Amino acid sequence: MVYSVLFRKYLTENRNRNQEVFPYLRSHFMKPLSEIFPLLKQSRTIAITTHQKPDADAMGASLSLKHFLTQLGHKVTVISPTNWASWVNWMQGCEEVLDFESDKLKAETVLNKAEWLFCLDFNVFNRTKGMTEKLRQLSCTKILIDHHKEPDTDSFDYGKSDITKSSTCEMIYDLIIESGNGDKINEAISECIYAGVVGDTGSFRFPSAHSGVHTLVADLKSRGFNHAKVHEALYDNFLENRLRFIGFVLLNRMEVFYDYNTVLITVSKSDLLRFEIKTGDTEGLINFPQTIKGIKLVAVVIDRDEERKWSFRSKGDFDCNAFARKYFEGGGHFAASGGRSSDSLEVTAKKFIQAMKENKSQLQ
Repeated sequence: MVYSVLFRKYLTENRNRNQEVFPYLRSHFMKPLSEIFPLLKQSRTIAITTHQKPDADAMGASLSLKHFLTQLGHKVTVISPTNWASWVNWMQGCEEVLDFESDKLKAETVLNKAEWLFCLDFNVFNRTKGMTEKLRQLSCTKILIDHHKEPDTDSFDYGKSDITKSSTCEMIYDLIIESGNGDKINEAISECIYAGVVGDTGSFRFPSAHSGVHTLVADLKSRGFNHAKVHEALYDNFLENRLRFIGFVLLNRMEVFYDYNTVLITVSKSDLLRFEIKTGDTEGLINFPQTIKGIKLVAVVIDRDEERKWSFRSKGDFDCNAFARKYFEGGGHFAASGGRSSDSLEVTAKKFIQAMKENKSQLQ
């Protein structure tokens, strides 16, 4: 095992020479994203996709990249693996996004014709649900742009994976600037990029909102960007039932374990049906318990038809990513991760409580 790690380290450090001497190694390396910059001048048919149930960052990154590439003369189509929250429908170009689940034939036709495939805000194909096998089978050039841990770099030809970035939208902004096309940042691109940045930084309160993020926003503002318009579209665009649902859940479905500085929220299928909850309506629910003094870990599990979906948020030195990977087939960021379970809601909640107890020393 040690020799394997050292050999791979040697290959990485000597990439250029190894590819000249051993051409068969070429497919094992994801080449730097910067290498596509000169290739952007040639018009291509391009598909862009992201993870299932795309949030503001996923949809914002996809659409901002689409608007940018379209200006360069490329034919671009965005494909979402599933449906998405209605509160991102305001983004320019969202009406043209294909839903793979509901329009599979048309989406597969687009994928089959694509010369390039951009994969945004996810780093392993199984984050795309029903699209997973299709993406694996495609022989086109695959490009990764993402900020999550442990990317499957062997599946991509070019790309950049940077966990220090606040969001994938920040990385799209970097791509545009670094490729020498800053003049292409228009209103549509600005709105989409800002939406992803503000969403993934928790309105700039998370540690991921580094100085470069504020410089990015300042640049957008200098171009005439109206941030208040985007903030209202993201956060003041829900129906009454969602607010009543949140109140009900916080009152009846939230357990606080003060001995472990942890909060657990369990949402049943009947709760979703009672309040007519749709895709995206549970977004932000996990943020409320984080306001409780001393809480280090918040977990929300929602009973979906095919599985139970977990979301985790942490403060301090508790690693959400490691926790989600170890116990719930998930992962993500240090302070924000997700997971899944095939167990019933009751069983998976019990497993969480046991996992919480196993991590008592880290949570206290």
